[in-house]
Formats: sequence, structure tokens, C-alpha cells
Amino acid sequence: MLYIEIHRLYKEGFSKSAIARKLNISRNRVIDYLNMSTDEFEEFLSTLRTREKKLDPYHDQILGWLKEHPDLTAAQVYDWLEEKLGFREVAENTVRNYLNEMRDYYRIPKVKVQRTYSVVPELPMGKQAQVDFGQTTVKNRQGENKKLYFIAFVLSHSRYKYVEWLDRPFRTSDMIRIHENAFEYFGGMPEEMVYDQDALLAVSENAGDLILTAEFTKYHHTRKFNVYLCRKSDPESKGKIEQVVKFVKNNFSKNRVFDHLSDWNQSCHAWLKRTGNYKVHHNTKKRPSEVHALEKQHLKKVSGTYIFANVSTPSITRNIHKDNVIRYEGNRYSVPKGTYRADAPNLAYLQEEDGWLIIRLKETGMELAKHRISEGKGLIITDPSHREHSTSKRDLLIHQIQETFIDKENIQWLIHKLKERYPRHLVDQLKVLQQAIRIYPNHCEEALSEMKKLGMTSANDFRDIAHALSVQYQKSSPKIVELNEKYKDLSAPERSEDIYLKVLSGGENE
Repeated sequence: MLYIEIHRLYKEGFSKSAIARKLNISRNRVIDYLNMSTDEFEEFLSTLRTREKKLDPYHDQILGWLKEHPDLTAAQVYDWLEEKLGFREVAENTVRNYLNEMRDYYRIPKVKVQRTYSVVPELPMGKQAQVDFGQTTVKNRQGENKKLYFIAFVLSHSRYKYVEWLDRPFRTSDMIRIHENAFEYFGGMPEEMVYDQDALLAVSENAGDLILTAEFTKYHHTRKFNVYLCRKSDPESKGKIEQVVKFVKNNFSKNRVFDHLSDWNQSCHAWLKRTGNYKVHHNTKKRPSEVHALEKQHLKKVSGTYIFANVSTPSITRNIHKDNVIRYEGNRYSVPKGTYRADAPNLAYLQEEDGWLIIRLKETGMELAKHRISEGKGLIITDPSHREHSTSKRDLLIHQIQETFIDKENIQWLIHKLKERYPRHLVDQLKVLQQAIRIYPNHCEEALSEMKKLGMTSANDFRDIAHALSVQYQKSSPKIVELNEKYKDLSAPERSEDIYLKVLSGGENE
């Protein structure tokens, strides 16, 4: 029984969270059962057996869902009850408790779908290095929180690492400089560099076609290494560097006190030599420094010194958020409303100039926004013009419809009524109105007049009246009969009145 099992595990020293994970139940349920004595639990069970519940009429239906889908959640059952059965008289928490009782009684454990991983073959020497960013918060000498950023490199074969820190977010020029430092530290350059989809490196992956930032493109063309951008949440592509990032955070920076950036980087390089590259790797069972001594011979030699003057325009990139702001140096700065689009990269290029922050959508594009840089933190700096509403689709439809009618007073009356009656579906009503005007252009004025007389206030009523007027007009209009072309030159013979009188009196027509 679940109650007995919970108490047994608790006596053996398992925590409440561990019991919940082990038995695949909620932690709150573990707490409730632990707080019950044996008599209280028996009383609880008896009430469960005798008490009528609101979900009992749907017991068989829920059981069928549960047997077919063992991983079904209470939230899904709650939604299905409303969607499939039209039942919404209980709270979601009630459904959750009912579902837990059914799982216990019918012994249907909740199945968790787990991702299947496969072992990635070891790469040859000199083939690949992986790169990723990390950040952490530490204490400084004054006991204040200090946010630090780092970039880590690891050679995929030897697991030989390089790390460098900054006390601000990285820019592309920083990344290029640190690449040079890493290649110097490794004693050469691998064939391929693996990156996450980061804004400093790629504007967008573009369904597989890489679009690198201008600065990194120049550097990449100079050094001529292959670039591979892995997809998000893809540990098989860059799991090695993700482990390095965790190692740096938990082994080097954790509980370390920050003084100066130069001292911090110096300490990190000493840690790499002492621990990061010396400690035996748990997978390869070898010291990275020893394997690197062999892999170093397979790395490409880096010719010459990269001239950083080639990077002509220093760029700072930031994402444009859904609320049309960008984050910079601890503050949020506005961009014009509508700049963010779900189908766009939503990347902005920033430039500091004489205390002003200039925002562009392209590195050398037109100025999108300009703000005075704030010295504070956590502020929202906005330009009032960015919040102004542009002409909306609704306003445009209203203007087009009003221009169609001669009787401006009547059409303004109808639009006012539509706004009152259909505030959430006004655009849909306007579209129906516009379509009716297009189909029945000759009957719009009369249809509008009839609507006002009858007190009707729906675009569908307007459309129906205009259609009825059109049908009525077609029925009342005389039909014009066209003469067949081949008979147009024929004429009827003319006879005198005497011939018709003779026929009517019984004589024969001669």
C-alpha cells in the first residue's frame, strides 16, 4: 500500500522529495500521508469509498483515457472533460486528486517519455573544437554581487580547455580577439568550430544557410576554419562544451571572491593548468594535457597575426523583445511599436556615440531609435513617439467604407452601432460590410437606409438587405429579347384588311 511504503522510506532516511520521485507521486501527497496516523488514514480511505464525487459519472470515460494514454496529465483530463463531455463544474485540482486515486487503485503509473540518446563517436585529433558562453554571479571584496561572463573552448578529442572572462557581455570583437588567444593557447587551430546559435556569431540559421555577422565573416574568411551551428537543446552536437561550462561554474568560480578582472583571468588560467586540463577526464580516463601534447601536432598552424583593423565597424547586438525593447547595460530601451515581428530575426545593432545609444536594424542601416544612455540600472527608457499607434487595419477599413457612401450620416451611424455591438469582432464585421459593397454597389445606399428604418445593426443584415434589393430589381426589370442575327433581314408580308375579313367570315384565303 502506498501509505505504508511512504512511511517505510521516510523512516529509512529518504527525503520527501526523494520519496515523491521514487514513487512517482507529488510531494504534497507525500506530506499529507506522512501527517496522517494509521487511524486517520483508515478513516480517509473509508470516506473515499463512500463519498460521492462529482467526477464519478465520468469514471469509466476517464479510466479509458488513462489506460490508452498512461502519460496523461490532470490538466489534459480537465481540458478533455470540457471539450469532449462539456463538463466544467470542478476545479483542476479536484481532477488531479481524482486521477491520482485512480492511478493508485488501478495501478496505472504515470509514464514519462524520455529522450533517447546515442553515443557520439570520438573525433580524430585536430578535427574539432566546441565553443560556448557562460555567466555567473559572485561576490566581490565588498560583499556585493558581481555578474561575470566567460567564453569556453574545448578540443573535442583531447578535452583540452581554454577559458577567458569579461565583466560585461561579449561583443563580436571580443570573441574574435579571444579566438586568437585560444588558438595561441592550443598551439594551432582545428578544422571545425562548433557554436551555439548566438547573436554575436550568426544573425539567423536561415534553415541551414549560415548568415554570419559582418565582423565574424571577415575573421572567418581570414582563418578559413569550418563553422557548424548546432541547434538549440542538442547535447549530442556540443555536449562536451556544455560539460566544460558546468565544470568552470561549479569548480572554479563557485564561492570565489572577485577583485580585479585581470586577477580573475590569471587565476582561471592557473586553474586550467592545475585542474581543468590536468584532472583525469571521466570518459577518456586520460589527462587532457597529456592527450593535447599529441593532438597539438595535428592542429593547423595559425599564420601571422590577425589585423584587427580589418574589423571596421564595432557592433553590439541585442535581441528585440516582444514588448519592443532591447536590453543594454542593465536597462531597457524602447524601439518603435511594431518593430518586433514573429517571423523576423529581431536583432538590433547598437552603437554608443557621445553618451547616446543608437539602435539600427542593420549595421550600416538607418537609425531606428536614439536614447540618452542612462547611468542607472533597471530602468525603462522610452521615446513617446514609439508608443504612438499607426493607422490600424480597422481604421483603414472604416475610412474605405465611409468613402463609398454618399450619405455620410447614415454610414457613421452604422459604424458607431457596429463598434458598440461588436467591440471584439469589429474588423470581421467591417470585412463583411466591405464585401457586400463590392458585390452590390448599386444597392448600398438603399440597403443602409432600410437598415436604419428597421433598427438593424449587423453587417450581415446589410448584406442580406442588399441581396434582396438586387433580386427584386432583377425581377422587376423588363427582359430585352435579342433577335437572332440570321433573321434580322427578314420582314413579314403585308395583306389588306379584305383578306382578313374574308377568312373570318368562312371564306378561303386566296
